[in-house]
Amino acid sequence: MGTTRELLRMEAVGKVFAGGVTALQGMDLRVAGGEFVSLLGPSGCGKSTALRLIAGLMQPTTGKVIWHGDHDTGDLGVVFQEPTLMPWATVEQNVWLPLRLRGERLTESRPQIVQALDMVELGSFAHAYPRELSGGMKMRVSIARALVTQPRMILMDEPFAALDEITRNRMNNDLLALRDRLGCTVIFVTHSVFESVYLSDRIVVMAPRPGRVAEEMTVTAPMRDEEFRTSAEYAAQCRAVSAALHRATGDA
Repeated sequence: MGTTRELLRMEAVGKVFAGGVTALQGMDLRVAGGEFVSLLGPSGCGKSTALRLIAGLMQPTTGKVIWHGDHDTGDLGVVFQEPTLMPWATVEQNVWLPLRLRGERLTESRPQIVQALDMVELGSFAHAYPRELSGGMKMRVSIARALVTQPRMILMDEPFAALDEITRNRMNNDLLALRDRLGCTVIFVTHSVFESVYLSDRIVVMAPRPGRVAEEMTVTAPMRDEEFRTSAEYAAQCRAVSAALHRATGDA
């Protein structure tokens, strides 16, 4: 599960885009190693912007993003809402991409690719093409691609939003199993109260634009499984988080 040592900090981060749109203002966030943290809020509240700033895909206008300890791009795996797979490439070649960009050949990368595909239960689909896969399988390939560099942190931007409920629930369970197995840190963007409560150790509720942290809530659960998903405890925590979201959006 990792440690409680602080891994990442955002200090008074602001982001203003061309045209003067302020996406984030005064964003403060601390993330410890091994945590599963969800950024929860309505569309347009800056969740994805915060994730891209953490990933280094853009720079803040104000404030700073601080990493503790040694850090490079190999420490991060990123999964977007769409799988963004190369349709002309096989599953194996798609997962190889981050290693290929580092100059590693497919033959020398194959053991890591096999391991990543086995972790998402797609070991037998290495030579399949994206057109031959279901939506859930494509997302698994995307997750394997994020895992192949064995990152310390995985950033996920609403990765299961387009999936049906049954597939989404299964992917939630598989993601938690992967997190437990790898001990990595996860920052997960979602607009689903139910998903955030089921997955997270901590939920960061964000206020509408300009985005900022409105409340933080800790989720307690003896075990994340179907029994928890149908429990009174889960329902109560969902109500509490939903109330916090309403307060953040001014609907309370």
